[in-house]
Amino acid sequence: MKLVRRNAGFPSLLDELFTNDAFYGGSTYTPAVNIKETENSYVVDLAVPGMEKSDFEINLENNVLTISAEKATEKENTTEKYTLKEFGKFSFKRSFTLPEGKVNTENVNAQYNNGVLSILLPKQEKEVKKAKLIEIA
Repeated sequence: MKLVRRNAGFPSLLDELFTNDAFYGGSTYTPAVNIKETENSYVVDLAVPGMEKSDFEINLENNVLTISAEKATEKENTTEKYTLKEFGKFSFKRSFTLPEGKVNTENVNAQYNNGVLSILLPKQEKEVKKAKLIEIA
């Protein structure tokens, strides 16, 4: 929704309120993601600045990695004539299907540093097939 100002020279408090997403209770967005494969693992990096570790929930079930987050915000600006209190909620949810049988799901780990959530998915150790001599009876 875009507010059309009748008098562009005199912005009002209502103009600012109705053009701010926080007024509508929050937003949902899809964070940028990088997925890379190394010799020993897959790495999923999400760009999610301004969050804290406790904001995230990471689940791995039936070969599907699901990453979600939710954060509430509140800001108050008080002057002599008015008080402007903004609040909102920010959330996202991303899911990725993992290659079947290729990820060691017992050793998955995650860390959050400088606005990037990194999830390390170690590869399953390859099964070493031994040669077997079969004798004829």
